[in-house]
Amino acid sequence: MAIQTDTRLRNQVIYSIYVRNHTQEGTFESIIPDLPRIKGLGVDIIWLMPIHPIGEVMRKGVAGSPYAIQDYRSINPEYGTMETFEQFVSEVHKHDMKVMIDVVYNHTSPDSVLVHEHPEWFYRRPNGNMGNKVGEWYDIVDLDYSHRGLWDYLIDTLKMWAEKVDGFRCDVASLVPIAFWEEAREAVSTVNPDTIWLAESVHTSFLRQHRDRKNVGLSDSEVYRAFDMTYDYDVHHFFEQYMWKEITLKHYLDILMFQDGIYPENYVKLRFLENHDQPRIRSYIKDTDALANWTAFSYFQKGTALLFAGQEKGFDHLPDLFNKDVVKWNEANVDLTQLIQKLYRFKQDAAVREGAYSLRAAEGVEVVLGSYIHNEKTIVGIFNLDGGTHVIQVDVPDGSYKNLLHDEEYVVRDGVLLTSGKPIIFAYFHEAQLSQV
Repeated sequence: MAIQTDTRLRNQVIYSIYVRNHTQEGTFESIIPDLPRIKGLGVDIIWLMPIHPIGEVMRKGVAGSPYAIQDYRSINPEYGTMETFEQFVSEVHKHDMKVMIDVVYNHTSPDSVLVHEHPEWFYRRPNGNMGNKVGEWYDIVDLDYSHRGLWDYLIDTLKMWAEKVDGFRCDVASLVPIAFWEEAREAVSTVNPDTIWLAESVHTSFLRQHRDRKNVGLSDSEVYRAFDMTYDYDVHHFFEQYMWKEITLKHYLDILMFQDGIYPENYVKLRFLENHDQPRIRSYIKDTDALANWTAFSYFQKGTALLFAGQEKGFDHLPDLFNKDVVKWNEANVDLTQLIQKLYRFKQDAAVREGAYSLRAAEGVEVVLGSYIHNEKTIVGIFNLDGGTHVIQVDVPDGSYKNLLHDEEYVVRDGVLLTSGKPIIFAYFHEAQLSQV
C-alpha cells in the first residue's frame, strides 16, 4: 500500500465527466455552468475522461475513442484550448473541488506523436509490425516499457500535468510495470506531494490472461504499492453473478468481506454501480425503490464513491464512447439528487473512514445489513435490494430510530424491524441512554 495514502479518501465522492457528451457543445467552458449543481450533489473530485487529441488512423466510430490518444501533452481542440482547460480547473477549485485527469499509458493511437518520433518505443508483433496485446482494441498500439527514454518522457509529462491538476486516474494501470508507477509517483511528488492516484485495476480473468501470455499483469495488491485507490473489479464478477441470480446475496457479501481482509489496513477501493465501460445500473434495475437502495448500498461500502455523470438522474442509456451522444439531461424520469446529497452527508462521518466495517445478508430476504462501529457509536445501514418491504431481525437495541436518508422513524422491538422498502441508515451510541444522530 502506498504509505502516503490518506484514508480520508473513503469520505469522498468522485464525479466522472465525458467532456464530449456532457453538454451539446462538448467543451470545458460549457461544463462550467453545471459546476454548482455537481458540487451540490456532494462531490469532492471531478474526473475528466481523456482530454487529449484523438487519433485519426483506425479510429473507432466517427468521433473516435478518447483512449486512443494522439498527443499526451496537448488538449483535444474539440474541447477547447490549454487556456480554457486551465480556466475550467480554476472554476472547479473555486467550488472547492479537485480535478483528476485520465492517464492512458498502456497505449497510444497508431498515429500518435510518439509513433512518429519514437517508433522504437512500441510493442512489436512477431512479424515486426506495431500492435497491441488485446485484439479488440484495434484502434491503439501498445507501448514497450523496456525503453528508458519512454519512462523519462511519460514521467516528465505527468509532472507537467501535476502543475495543473490534482490527481490522475490511470487507465488499465495493471498492464504497466509497477516499477514505472512507483518511480512516477515519487517524481510527481516533487511537483505536488498531494497528487491523488487512482488505478483502473482489472478483472481477475483479464489479469490472468495477460499473465498466461507472459505480459505484465499486476494484481491489486501490487498496484497498491504506487496507488491510493484501485477499482473494485476484483469483486465485480461476483456483483454480476448476483445480478444474474447465479449466486446468493450472502455469497456476494461474503466476497466483499473477504476483500476487506486481503489488503493493507489503509486500502481504499473505488465503489461504483456504473462507469463508462459498464452498463448503467438502471438497465439492470427498473424498480425505483430498488435503485435507491442499491445507490445507498454503494455509498455505504468502505471506499470512495463514484458517480458517472447522469447516474443521479437514473438514466439507463450508456453514452457511446466512440460517437457524439449527449446525455439527455431534460429527459430524466428519476431524480436521485436528494438521496445522493444525504448519502454524502453520511459519508463524511469518521466511522466511515475508521470504523469496524461489516456486511451480512438478512435471513431469507434480499436485504443487506451493514454497520460501522467507531468509538462509542454504531452506524447501521439496511438496504432492501429488491425494493420490497420486509420484516427482519437486527442486532440493534430496542428503541426508535430516525432514518438519516428519509426522516422516517423505525421501531426495533425484540430485535425485529419492519422496513418500508426505502434505504435506511441510522446511528446510536453505546453505554449510554439511546440517542439518535
